[in-house]
Amino acid sequence: MTARIDLEALCAEKGLRITEQRRVIARVLSDSVDHPDVEELHRRSVAIDPHISIATVYRTVRLFEEAGILERHDFRDGRSRYETVPDEHHDHLIDLETGKVIEFHDPDIEELQQRIAARLGYRLVDHRMELYALPLQSSRGG
Repeated sequence: MTARIDLEALCAEKGLRITEQRRVIARVLSDSVDHPDVEELHRRSVAIDPHISIATVYRTVRLFEEAGILERHDFRDGRSRYETVPDEHHDHLIDLETGKVIEFHDPDIEELQQRIAARLGYRLVDHRMELYALPLQSSRGG
């Protein structure tokens, strides 16, 4: 759902110094269609540059997150997972059986959230929705 975002260009816009190792990590993140954790980012990055340490990946994702170009998610699996800050808002449905993260956008849900905030006397400025689900034909007997 999320369009590919050029993290290298965003780093330049934000004035971040981009080392060769940060460039590799930025490309890996830009090319990701999933929500990888640091270990997975490290695995993908060392396939390109075997000299990238896990510490470098941790420092880089922290830097990108602080710069507002990377978003951290905690989907109840004990790992922080990352995605580039999207151009358009979307929510997530997490398959508890497989860990798969499905991005979706529903205008009815967005409008309902606005109405609820207004009814309670607020103007909604941001939100994050995560749905945790099992497939209807779950092997867990759900």
